[in-house]
Amino acid sequence: MPDPSAATAVFADLREESLELDSLVRDLPDAGWAKPTPAPRWTIAHQIAHLHWTDRAALVSLTDAPGFARMAEAAAKAPEGFVDEGAEEGAALPPAELLARWRDTRAELDAALSAASPDVRFPWYGPPMKAASMASARLMETWAHGQDVADALGVRRTPTARLRHVARIGVRARDYAFAVRGLPAPAAEFRVELVPPGGGEPWAYGPTQAEQRITGPALDFCLLVTQRAHRADLALAAVGPDADRWLDIAQAFAGPAGRGRAPGTVR
Repeated sequence: MPDPSAATAVFADLREESLELDSLVRDLPDAGWAKPTPAPRWTIAHQIAHLHWTDRAALVSLTDAPGFARMAEAAAKAPEGFVDEGAEEGAALPPAELLARWRDTRAELDAALSAASPDVRFPWYGPPMKAASMASARLMETWAHGQDVADALGVRRTPTARLRHVARIGVRARDYAFAVRGLPAPAAEFRVELVPPGGGEPWAYGPTQAEQRITGPALDFCLLVTQRAHRADLALAAVGPDADRWLDIAQAFAGPAGRGRAPGTVR
């Protein structure tokens, strides 16, 4: 049986993550929304527009299965461009309107997630997901694009325990990172031990006796798997050739293999 309290916790964490990003952009002048971010050709407006678009897609998935099927069909016809097209469309809006739309959609999505049956899997561009997993994925993406916005503004965010959702997705996506590059997945599980923000008991994944291991700060691991920093700029250590290779290609997000960031670009 799913744990209702765990689902409630991730829904609350998604709200908090979104509010933190909202606080970075709510007082920006219109010119500030046009500020470039580390993502090529994407401004702060593009980042928020993309989050609004994907939040809206998640809402349609939860509330209108035929409508989402139409969205997925349209995306399949333009697999290389539909994400950028959605961002471009939203970024063309006046900043105040874009911010209002993002806020309204977030509120609707929060209500739909809370009302969703915890046992039902809802359609997505990858495998179908339960509501709690969808919320985790939305949090991961909100945090990652929020990092782009923070970098553009020169803001250093304080990492929180909400990163555990990002880390968990990154660990679970190990085999996908190999597959999307046409590489065979390692046969053995890895042990991953991450120091959480503020210290304390490590967040641990995988068998304790695993020969191949990843260790380091949770923040650095999350920056790596969302491809917001190059491994050369992070304090992550690998034991074993497959684990070492994973640190070069890790990605927590679905879709084609990401290009990542060049060394020396992390703040």
